[in-house]
Amino acid sequence: MHDHSHIPRNEKKIAIAAALTGVFMVAEVAGGIISGSLALIADAGHMLTDFASLMLAWLGFRLARRPADWKRTYGFDRFSVLAAFVNGLALFVIAGWILWEAIHRLTAPQAVLGGVMLWVAMGGLVVNILAFWVLTRGGDGENLNVRAAALHVMGDLLGSVAALVAALVIIWTGWTPIDPILSVVVVLIILRSAWKVIAQSGHILLEGAPEGFDRRQMEEDLRGAIPGLRDVSHVHAWSVTQERPMLTMMIELQPDSEPSVVKAAIRARLEQRHGIAHVTIEVEDPAPQG
Repeated sequence: MHDHSHIPRNEKKIAIAAALTGVFMVAEVAGGIISGSLALIADAGHMLTDFASLMLAWLGFRLARRPADWKRTYGFDRFSVLAAFVNGLALFVIAGWILWEAIHRLTAPQAVLGGVMLWVAMGGLVVNILAFWVLTRGGDGENLNVRAAALHVMGDLLGSVAALVAALVIIWTGWTPIDPILSVVVVLIILRSAWKVIAQSGHILLEGAPEGFDRRQMEEDLRGAIPGLRDVSHVHAWSVTQERPMLTMMIELQPDSEPSVVKAAIRARLEQRHGIAHVTIEVEDPAPQG
């Protein structure tokens, strides 16, 4: 039996970090509009990526409690993958709008209130540091959802720092083009995150092999390590989510081999060496003699 006692604690941490990020994201949009800073709006767009990722992580914990039913035999885990894919596509749209606005502002500079921008950027930095502390305290850093969320928040610190630098440059020199220039830097960060989300979630939705899995190496490993196994064929590997790899295969046995013993050995080997615990194994009928 698996221990799920950590789930409520992790779920609470994710919820707190999401609340902090979401509330300040709205404040940063307002601050960007009032100050005229595109860098703040771009950073708010990056905080939107963090907020979406945190909410997906929270949703993952919530849905993990729901059992599979007759209509959804794998449960509800795949919903988070679909949501991540849509989220990634939306991020490209947001990044495209910020880039277009940055080009417009470089050709026609606009006034920016450096003081308002500075205070809002400092607030964003504090919020991100606080959210990162909430996610990393308590020793649950090995949980994939928590670790991914912490990395997203840590990445958002770069956006806050960029906005802070832009505000200081405007206050000290009055050179407003630094604002759209640094907003483009934030856009590149957004695009990198968005592309990774789309690539990973799209691969899962297309039933691609689990990350790091090589069917050829696995088959060779099993043939050499499992006594009584003659051959492996019809291997299909996919993931319900990034944390739930699945595999089916057909095996051919050596004469006088015990099917249950060979199957147990294969399952143990796949879990220990290849990280796949859910395996369906079908034994191929021996060819008729004569």
